[in-house]
Amino acid sequence: MERRNKLRSRTLKSARILLNHHQSVIDCVVRNLSPTGACLKVETTFGIPDRFDVMFDVDKTIRTCRLIWHKERQIGVEFEGDGKPA
Repeated sequence: MERRNKLRSRTLKSARILLNHHQSVIDCVVRNLSPTGACLKVETTFGIPDRFDVMFDVDKTIRTCRLIWHKERQIGVEFEGDGKPA
């Protein structure tokens, strides 16, 4: 059953999870994307907090995210704020 408010588009873009005031970085791949959230593929979900920023490599846009769900190598996030670059 689909619980998302907005339909997500499949994609394959590189991005970075930014932690510790952007001092630590975890590389990831954006698997699907909508205006309100995304699915990110990571090497491990260990150490990823409930809230963090993601920087999309294509345009350097930074979005604040809230962790919604996680599996072994994937996380689902909901975007917070208005989506303007930080």
